[in-house]
Amino acid sequence: MLPFRFIHAADLHLDSPFAGMSGLTDRVRKHLQQSTFIALDRLVQLAIAEKVDFVVISGDIYDSANTSLRAQLRFTEALKVLDKEHISVFIIHGNHDPLDSPRLAVTMPPCVHVFGPESESVSGFRRCDGQEVAVITGMSYPTSKVKENISLQYSRRNHDSDLFHIGLLHANVDGNQDHETYAPCTKKDLIRSAYHYWALGHVHSRRILQESPHIVYPGNIQGRHIRETGPKGCYVVDVEETGNVNMQFHELDSVRWSVIEVPINPFQDTEELRLYIEERLTSIASSYDSGLSMVRIRLTGRGKIHRKLEDGFILDDMITELRRREDNRAGVAGFAGVVWVERFSLESGAEIQMERLLQEDSFMGEMLRLAAVQLDGDTGRDSVIHHALKPLMEQAEIRHLLSEVAPEEQKQWLRRAMELTAMLLLDDQQAGGASV
Repeated sequence: MLPFRFIHAADLHLDSPFAGMSGLTDRVRKHLQQSTFIALDRLVQLAIAEKVDFVVISGDIYDSANTSLRAQLRFTEALKVLDKEHISVFIIHGNHDPLDSPRLAVTMPPCVHVFGPESESVSGFRRCDGQEVAVITGMSYPTSKVKENISLQYSRRNHDSDLFHIGLLHANVDGNQDHETYAPCTKKDLIRSAYHYWALGHVHSRRILQESPHIVYPGNIQGRHIRETGPKGCYVVDVEETGNVNMQFHELDSVRWSVIEVPINPFQDTEELRLYIEERLTSIASSYDSGLSMVRIRLTGRGKIHRKLEDGFILDDMITELRRREDNRAGVAGFAGVVWVERFSLESGAEIQMERLLQEDSFMGEMLRLAAVQLDGDTGRDSVIHHALKPLMEQAEIRHLLSEVAPEEQKQWLRRAMELTAMLLLDDQQAGGASV
């Protein structure tokens, strides 16, 4: 087997709209909207710098079926750069950018092969001598809804040859709960195929499901919201003469999302909390000093400052000042090391003995137990959350906004309602006792 090198990338989601975010300045919003294109440019430069023989992209190049013209033109420009460097690119389309999507009829550079709706195999060559080194098999989604196990349509050509076999597949392997079940299959299905490397797409978190054979999700190249945390990029894959695979992850993102937890228990006043938060944000800026950090701060625990935080004014003032300062920094020196607070998530509670109240044989105890059961369940049609939101769902605009709210965030609303109700009932009890 001849040694060679390739890049495995997936889920570019070019021109992602970054919808549903509030409080962004024009400068920050523009940088977010450019971030997927910055990652694409970095992918191209990495392919050139690492002298790879070819690049495989495992689906979802675009963010939606209604592909923007800007995304198509930028992607075509990137492919032309790779073509000039004689770097081949092999592409499949996924559920976000299926083949039936309305797109501009763009002529692809000669180096590019886009797989059609049926499984097919093509050859991959080394740039240095034109020797055939790999058999690359793939198929694109004809429509956005592919629910069958399409991995069963992949077959290995030249089974007994010395060529390295790569399968490009956009799929949910072993039922990942964080993503929709498109092209469902199992690791056993993929292992049975006798491919050497499965270049997967669809799941946005980086995962190596199996080695020898390698079954790999590289994740997306740029995180798009708070549920896509940590470094994002692609793998540079070296295949040795023995067939051994060495992989190196390379970061491509210019915006990095993270969630930090800040317990309020130790703080005697909100000024202490503010100073501590600033220390944490400075630490984040030091650990990721090459790009923009988008941070959600989860305030947890129980403490006496919770009541001051509950009214929202202190947190509103704090986040406004933090954002103003970082936006000014970005205007002067760019976004390297800038830390933007996406929002505060108030998950703390007052200094009440919640566990004792949950055990009480009282109206409050019964109410809190009901809420606790709902927090442990789902947000389906039988849930308290569903029934509470039902009147709002009659308004089209509000229904659209609520559809973008994650179930965990809806549960956070219930958690806060539970805490606030307990505080009000306790205050009422204390007031009644004081008047007796």
